Amino acid sequence: MTADRIEGVVPILLSPFLDDGRLDVESMERQVEFNLAAGVHGLGLAIGSEMFKFNEAERGEIISVTAAAINKRTPLIVNVSAAGSDLAAHYAKLAEQQGADVLMIYPPTFLPAGVEEIVDYYGRIARAVGIPIVLQDVVQAPISAAVALRIADACENVKYIKVESTPVTAKVAAMKAAAGDRLTVFGGAGGGYFIEEMRRGARGTMPFSTQPSEFLEVWSLFQAGDQARARQVFDSRIMAVNRLALQEADVFYHLHKRLFVRMGVFTTAHVRSPTMVLDEATRWEIEDIIDGILARGA
Repeated sequence: MTADRIEGVVPILLSPFLDDGRLDVESMERQVEFNLAAGVHGLGLAIGSEMFKFNEAERGEIISVTAAAINKRTPLIVNVSAAGSDLAAHYAKLAEQQGADVLMIYPPTFLPAGVEEIVDYYGRIARAVGIPIVLQDVVQAPISAAVALRIADACENVKYIKVESTPVTAKVAAMKAAAGDRLTVFGGAGGGYFIEEMRRGARGTMPFSTQPSEFLEVWSLFQAGDQARARQVFDSRIMAVNRLALQEADVFYHLHKRLFVRMGVFTTAHVRSPTMVLDEATRWEIEDIIDGILARGA
Protein backbone atom coordinates (compact mmCIF):
# COMPACT_ATOMS: atom_id res chain seq x y z
CA MET A 1 0.00 0.00 0.00
CA THR A 2 1.42 3.40 -0.99
CA ALA A 3 1.14 6.72 0.83
CA ASP A 4 -1.29 7.99 -1.82
CA ARG A 5 -3.58 4.93 -1.60
CA ILE A 6 -4.03 4.11 2.07
CA GLU A 7 -7.24 2.51 3.29
CA GLY A 8 -8.15 -0.05 5.94
CA VAL A 9 -6.79 -0.34 9.47
CA VAL A 10 -4.06 2.13 10.46
CA PRO A 11 -3.39 1.81 14.21
CA ILE A 12 -2.00 4.73 16.19
CA LEU A 13 1.03 3.50 18.12
CA LEU A 14 1.36 3.99 21.85
CA SER A 15 4.58 5.46 23.21
CA PRO A 16 6.34 2.97 25.51
CA PHE A 17 8.42 4.53 28.27
CA LEU A 18 10.97 3.22 30.73
CA ASP A 19 10.36 3.96 34.40
CA ASP A 20 12.52 7.08 34.14
CA GLY A 21 10.34 8.45 31.33
CA ARG A 22 12.69 7.80 28.42
CA LEU A 23 11.42 6.16 25.23
CA ASP A 24 11.64 2.38 25.43
CA VAL A 25 13.03 1.63 21.98
CA GLU A 26 12.86 -2.16 22.27
CA SER A 27 9.19 -2.03 23.29
CA MET A 28 8.43 0.27 20.37
CA GLU A 29 10.10 -2.18 18.00
CA ARG A 30 8.04 -5.06 19.44
CA GLN A 31 4.85 -3.01 19.06
CA VAL A 32 5.64 -2.28 15.41
CA GLU A 33 6.34 -5.95 14.69
CA PHE A 34 3.15 -7.02 16.49
CA ASN A 35 1.11 -4.76 14.23
CA LEU A 36 2.95 -5.59 11.02
CA ALA A 37 2.52 -9.30 11.71
CA ALA A 38 -1.23 -8.72 11.88
CA GLY A 39 -1.16 -7.14 8.41
CA VAL A 40 -2.06 -3.52 9.15
CA HIS A 41 -2.37 -1.08 6.26
CA GLY A 42 -0.33 1.66 7.94
CA LEU A 43 0.84 2.91 11.35
CA GLY A 44 0.59 6.30 13.00
CA LEU A 45 2.17 8.52 15.63
CA ALA A 46 -0.37 11.02 16.93
CA ILE A 47 -2.46 12.05 19.94
CA GLY A 48 -2.72 8.41 20.99
CA SER A 49 1.08 8.37 21.09
CA GLU A 50 1.26 11.24 23.63
CA MET A 51 3.30 13.27 21.13
CA PHE A 52 1.82 16.50 22.47
CA LYS A 53 3.86 15.83 25.64
CA PHE A 54 7.18 15.56 23.75
CA ASN A 55 9.93 18.10 23.30
CA GLU A 56 11.40 18.50 19.83
CA ALA A 57 14.30 16.09 20.38
CA GLU A 58 11.90 13.41 21.63
CA ARG A 59 9.63 13.94 18.63
CA GLY A 60 12.58 13.36 16.36
CA GLU A 61 13.63 10.26 18.29
CA ILE A 62 10.25 8.53 18.21
CA ILE A 63 9.69 9.29 14.52
CA SER A 64 13.16 8.06 13.56
CA VAL A 65 12.95 4.94 15.75
CA THR A 66 9.51 4.06 14.41
CA ALA A 67 10.42 4.70 10.79
CA ALA A 68 13.51 2.49 11.16
CA ALA A 69 11.45 -0.29 12.76
CA ILE A 70 8.85 -0.16 9.99
CA ASN A 71 11.57 -0.01 7.34
CA LYS A 72 9.11 0.99 4.57
CA ARG A 73 6.98 -2.13 5.08
CA THR A 74 3.88 0.04 5.58
CA PRO A 75 3.24 3.80 5.47
CA LEU A 76 4.00 5.85 8.60
CA ILE A 77 1.60 8.71 9.38
CA VAL A 78 2.82 11.40 11.79
CA ASN A 79 0.77 14.14 13.44
CA VAL A 80 2.49 17.53 13.19
CA SER A 81 -0.31 19.80 14.42
CA ALA A 82 0.76 22.97 16.23
CA ALA A 83 -0.67 26.23 17.51
CA GLY A 84 1.13 28.25 14.82
CA SER A 85 1.50 27.81 11.07
CA ASP A 86 5.28 28.25 11.07
CA LEU A 87 5.74 25.77 13.90
CA ALA A 88 3.49 23.19 12.21
CA ALA A 89 5.41 23.64 8.94
CA HIS A 90 8.67 23.20 10.89
CA TYR A 91 7.41 19.97 12.48
CA ALA A 92 6.19 18.81 9.07
CA LYS A 93 9.57 19.28 7.39
CA LEU A 94 11.37 17.52 10.23
CA ALA A 95 8.91 14.61 10.21
CA GLU A 96 9.37 14.16 6.47
CA GLN A 97 13.15 14.13 6.91
CA GLN A 98 12.89 11.67 9.82
CA GLY A 99 10.90 9.11 7.84
CA ALA A 100 7.21 10.05 7.83
CA ASP A 101 5.36 9.00 4.67
CA VAL A 102 2.18 10.95 5.43
CA LEU A 103 1.35 13.82 7.78
CA MET A 104 -1.80 14.29 9.87
CA ILE A 105 -2.83 17.76 11.03
CA TYR A 106 -5.76 19.29 12.90
CA PRO A 107 -6.52 23.05 12.80
CA PRO A 108 -5.14 25.42 15.45
CA THR A 109 -6.99 25.02 18.75
CA PHE A 110 -5.44 27.54 21.16
CA LEU A 111 -7.03 30.61 19.56
CA PRO A 112 -10.12 30.66 17.33
CA ALA A 113 -9.31 30.54 13.61
CA GLY A 114 -11.67 31.41 10.78
CA VAL A 115 -11.92 29.59 7.47
CA GLU A 116 -9.37 31.78 5.69
CA GLU A 117 -6.85 31.36 8.50
CA ILE A 118 -7.36 27.59 8.52
CA VAL A 119 -6.89 27.33 4.74
CA ASP A 120 -3.74 29.45 5.03
CA TYR A 121 -2.45 27.26 7.90
CA TYR A 122 -2.75 24.11 5.81
CA GLY A 123 -1.38 25.83 2.74
CA ARG A 124 1.81 26.88 4.52
CA ILE A 125 2.33 23.33 5.79
CA ALA A 126 1.55 21.73 2.42
CA ARG A 127 4.03 23.97 0.61
CA ALA A 128 6.78 22.98 3.08
CA VAL A 129 6.66 19.25 2.27
CA GLY A 130 6.25 16.83 -0.60
CA ILE A 131 4.24 14.05 1.07
CA PRO A 132 0.46 13.49 1.46
CA ILE A 133 -1.56 15.07 4.25
CA VAL A 134 -4.48 13.82 6.35
CA LEU A 135 -6.84 16.52 7.62
CA GLN A 136 -7.85 15.71 11.19
CA ASP A 137 -11.32 16.84 12.20
CA VAL A 138 -11.38 16.94 16.02
CA VAL A 139 -13.91 18.08 18.60
CA GLN A 140 -11.69 21.03 19.58
CA ALA A 141 -11.40 22.19 15.96
CA PRO A 142 -14.06 20.67 13.66
CA ILE A 143 -13.64 20.74 9.89
CA SER A 144 -16.86 20.89 7.90
CA ALA A 145 -17.18 19.18 4.53
CA ALA A 146 -17.15 22.58 2.79
CA VAL A 147 -13.96 23.68 4.56
CA ALA A 148 -12.29 20.32 3.91
CA LEU A 149 -12.88 20.78 0.18
CA ARG A 150 -11.59 24.37 0.33
CA ILE A 151 -8.38 23.08 1.90
CA ALA A 152 -8.09 20.20 -0.58
CA ASP A 153 -8.58 22.56 -3.53
CA ALA A 154 -5.82 24.81 -2.18
CA CYS A 155 -3.42 21.98 -1.28
CA GLU A 156 -2.80 19.28 -3.87
CA ASN A 157 -1.17 16.93 -1.38
CA VAL A 158 -4.19 16.86 0.96
CA LYS A 159 -5.50 13.36 0.23
CA TYR A 160 -7.37 12.20 3.34
CA ILE A 161 -9.58 13.32 6.20
CA LYS A 162 -9.96 11.62 9.58
CA VAL A 163 -13.37 12.40 11.06
CA GLU A 164 -13.58 12.52 14.87
CA SER A 165 -15.94 15.38 15.77
CA THR A 166 -19.48 14.53 16.78
CA PRO A 167 -21.90 13.31 15.56
CA VAL A 168 -19.27 11.08 13.98
CA THR A 169 -21.42 8.88 11.77
CA ALA A 170 -23.42 11.80 10.38
CA LYS A 171 -20.18 13.71 9.81
CA VAL A 172 -18.67 10.78 7.90
CA ALA A 173 -21.76 10.57 5.69
CA ALA A 174 -21.71 14.30 4.98
CA MET A 175 -17.97 14.28 4.29
CA LYS A 176 -18.22 11.36 1.86
CA ALA A 177 -21.20 12.90 0.06
CA ALA A 178 -19.38 16.19 -0.38
CA ALA A 179 -15.87 14.93 -1.09
CA GLY A 180 -16.66 11.94 -3.29
CA ASP A 181 -13.32 10.51 -4.39
CA ARG A 182 -11.41 13.74 -3.75
CA LEU A 183 -10.67 12.79 -0.12
CA THR A 184 -10.41 9.33 1.39
CA VAL A 185 -12.44 9.37 4.60
CA PHE A 186 -11.15 7.64 7.75
CA GLY A 187 -12.79 7.25 11.13
CA GLY A 188 -10.96 7.62 14.42
CA ALA A 189 -11.71 8.05 18.12
CA GLY A 190 -10.57 4.51 18.85
CA GLY A 191 -12.65 2.96 16.09
CA GLY A 192 -15.78 2.87 18.23
CA TYR A 193 -18.09 3.41 15.25
CA PHE A 194 -16.04 1.49 12.70
CA ILE A 195 -18.91 -0.46 11.15
CA GLU A 196 -21.30 2.49 11.10
CA GLU A 197 -18.60 4.64 9.51
CA MET A 198 -17.91 2.08 6.77
CA ARG A 199 -21.63 1.92 5.96
CA ARG A 200 -21.50 5.66 5.34
CA GLY A 201 -18.45 5.64 3.11
CA ALA A 202 -15.41 5.59 5.39
CA ARG A 203 -12.51 3.65 3.91
CA GLY A 204 -10.72 2.85 7.13
CA THR A 205 -10.11 3.62 10.78
CA MET A 206 -7.23 4.59 13.08
CA PRO A 207 -7.72 2.70 16.36
CA PHE A 208 -5.27 2.02 19.16
CA SER A 209 -2.53 -0.48 18.37
CA THR A 210 -3.38 -3.27 20.82
CA GLN A 211 -6.04 -5.07 18.72
CA PRO A 212 -4.94 -4.91 15.07
CA SER A 213 -6.07 -8.44 14.23
CA GLU A 214 -9.56 -7.82 15.57
CA PHE A 215 -9.99 -4.60 13.60
CA LEU A 216 -8.57 -6.22 10.48
CA GLU A 217 -11.02 -9.08 10.79
CA VAL A 218 -13.93 -6.63 11.02
CA TRP A 219 -12.57 -4.76 7.99
CA SER A 220 -12.16 -7.92 5.92
CA LEU A 221 -15.59 -9.31 6.82
CA PHE A 222 -17.29 -6.01 6.03
CA GLN A 223 -15.49 -5.67 2.69
CA ALA A 224 -16.56 -9.23 1.85
CA GLY A 225 -20.21 -8.29 2.50
CA ASP A 226 -20.62 -10.20 5.78
CA GLN A 227 -21.85 -7.38 8.00
CA ALA A 228 -23.48 -9.75 10.48
CA ARG A 229 -20.22 -11.55 11.21
CA ALA A 230 -18.33 -8.23 11.28
CA ARG A 231 -20.77 -6.98 13.91
CA GLN A 232 -20.39 -10.17 15.94
CA VAL A 233 -16.59 -9.85 15.99
CA PHE A 234 -16.74 -6.16 16.85
CA ASP A 235 -19.26 -6.58 19.65
CA SER A 236 -17.60 -9.60 21.23
CA ARG A 237 -13.93 -8.58 20.98
CA ILE A 238 -13.66 -4.80 20.59
CA MET A 239 -16.68 -3.04 22.06
CA ALA A 240 -15.97 -3.68 25.75
CA VAL A 241 -12.40 -2.41 25.38
CA ASN A 242 -13.60 0.78 23.70
CA ARG A 243 -16.29 1.38 26.34
CA LEU A 244 -13.78 1.19 29.16
CA ALA A 245 -11.13 3.14 27.26
CA LEU A 246 -13.49 6.11 26.87
CA GLN A 247 -14.96 5.90 30.37
CA GLU A 248 -13.16 8.97 31.72
CA ALA A 249 -10.19 11.25 31.19
CA ASP A 250 -7.21 9.44 29.63
CA VAL A 251 -7.91 5.97 31.00
CA PHE A 252 -7.36 4.71 27.43
CA TYR A 253 -3.60 5.12 27.80
CA HIS A 254 -3.55 3.08 31.00
CA LEU A 255 -5.79 0.34 29.61
CA HIS A 256 -3.96 -0.16 26.34
CA LYS A 257 -0.48 0.11 27.85
CA ARG A 258 -1.35 -2.32 30.62
CA LEU A 259 -2.68 -4.74 27.99
CA PHE A 260 0.64 -4.52 26.13
CA VAL A 261 2.56 -5.13 29.38
CA ARG A 262 0.62 -8.29 30.08
CA MET A 263 1.04 -9.41 26.46
CA GLY A 264 4.81 -8.99 26.79
CA VAL A 265 5.03 -6.18 24.24
CA PHE A 266 5.77 -3.31 26.68
CA THR A 267 8.06 -3.30 29.70
CA THR A 268 6.01 -0.73 31.67
CA ALA A 269 2.60 0.92 31.46
CA HIS A 270 4.07 4.35 32.27
CA VAL A 271 1.92 7.29 31.10
CA ARG A 272 3.47 10.73 31.09
CA SER A 273 2.15 13.44 33.39
CA PRO A 274 -0.38 14.92 33.50
CA THR A 275 -2.54 11.82 33.61
CA MET A 276 -5.42 10.55 35.69
CA VAL A 277 -4.88 8.63 38.91
CA LEU A 278 -6.68 5.31 38.61
CA ASP A 279 -9.05 4.41 41.43
CA GLU A 280 -9.36 0.82 42.62
CA ALA A 281 -12.55 0.16 40.66
CA THR A 282 -10.95 1.26 37.41
CA ARG A 283 -7.80 -0.74 38.10
CA TRP A 284 -9.94 -3.83 38.66
CA GLU A 285 -11.94 -3.16 35.47
CA ILE A 286 -8.74 -2.85 33.44
CA GLU A 287 -7.32 -6.13 34.75
CA ASP A 288 -10.67 -7.89 34.37
CA ILE A 289 -11.06 -6.91 30.73
CA ILE A 290 -7.45 -7.87 29.99
CA ASP A 291 -8.03 -11.25 31.63
CA GLY A 292 -10.85 -11.83 29.16
CA ILE A 293 -8.75 -10.78 26.17
CA LEU A 294 -5.84 -13.03 27.16
CA ALA A 295 -8.18 -15.93 27.86
CA ARG A 296 -9.27 -15.73 24.20
CA GLY A 297 -5.66 -16.18 23.16
CA ALA A 298 -4.61 -12.65 22.21
